[in-house]
Amino acid sequence: MAAALALFLKLIPLYVTVALGWIAGRYLEASGKHIAGIMLYIVTPSVVFSGVMAAPLSPEVVLLPFLTFSICSVLGLVQLKLARRLITDGSASIIPLCVGSGNTGYFGIPVALLLFGEEGLGLYIVCMLGTTLFENSVGFYLAARGRYELKDALWRVVKLPSIYAFLAAVALNLSGYRIPDIFVPLFDNLRGAYSILGMMIIGMSITSFRGLAGNIRFTGLAFFGKFVVWPLVAILFWWLDANVLGIYDTAVHQAMFLISITPIAANTVVIATLLDTAPRQAAGTVLLTTLFALAFIPVMISLAF
Repeated sequence: MAAALALFLKLIPLYVTVALGWIAGRYLEASGKHIAGIMLYIVTPSVVFSGVMAAPLSPEVVLLPFLTFSICSVLGLVQLKLARRLITDGSASIIPLCVGSGNTGYFGIPVALLLFGEEGLGLYIVCMLGTTLFENSVGFYLAARGRYELKDALWRVVKLPSIYAFLAAVALNLSGYRIPDIFVPLFDNLRGAYSILGMMIIGMSITSFRGLAGNIRFTGLAFFGKFVVWPLVAILFWWLDANVLGIYDTAVHQAMFLISITPIAANTVVIATLLDTAPRQAAGTVLLTTLFALAFIPVMISLAF
C-alpha cells in the first residue's frame, strides 16, 4: 500500500486544480465552454500528435484505438438499455457517455506519465484515442438521440481534429520522422496545459456543491458502469490476451486497465450542456467520480501492477 499512498499524494495537485476551476467559475465568471473549444481544436490534437509520435508503433498498436472504441460502444449500449428501465427523468441518454468514456486525457495522462514514463505514455495515448472517438461519435449520438440525426454525429467525427492528428502522427512515426528538438518544449507545455485546463473545466461546471448526487439511480448506475463493469472488462481482456491470444505485451494491458479506472470524462459535462440534457446531474456525477478516483486509482493500481 506504500505505492498507493505515494500515487495518492501525487494526484492531490489535480484536485487542487479542480478547486481552482471552481473558484474561477464562481468568482471570476470564467466559462468552461470557451476553454473547451481551445482544448478540442488546439490542445488535444497537439497532445495526441506528440504522444503517438513517441509511441513504438506496429500494426497491432495502430489497431488499439479501434479496440478501445469497440469496448466503449458495447458498454455504452448495454448500460443505456439498463438505464432506460431505471431512470425516468430524461437523463438516461447521458449514461453511455458516463460509462463508456472516461477522463483518460485530463486526468489519465498525468497518471500515465507517472506510471509508464514517456514511451509508455505514447502507448496509453494511442489507446486513449478510442475513448475520444466514442465520446464524439457513438456517445454523442446516443446522448442526442431524438434531437439529432446520425449524420450529425458522423459529421462531428469528421470535424474532430484529433483524428487527423493521430493519422498524421502514425504516418510520420512509421516513416521514421521525429518531432524536431526545437518543438519538444512546446509540446511538453501543451501537455501540461491539457491537464490543468481540463481539470479546471470540471470545477467550472460545478455551480453549487449541494445535491451533487442528484438522481441517486443515475449516480449509482454511472458508478457501477465506470468503476465495476469497465475494470472487469479490462481485466478479462488482460487475462485473455496474456493467456490465449498473445497479441499485446504487459504495457498495453496496463494502459487499457488505467483507462478503465479513470473517472467519468469532463467532456460529458460539455456535451450535456450543449444538448441541455441534465447538465447539473452530469457535472455533479463527474465531480463525485473524480473525488472517488483519488482513492480508487491508487488502490487498484497497487493491486494490479
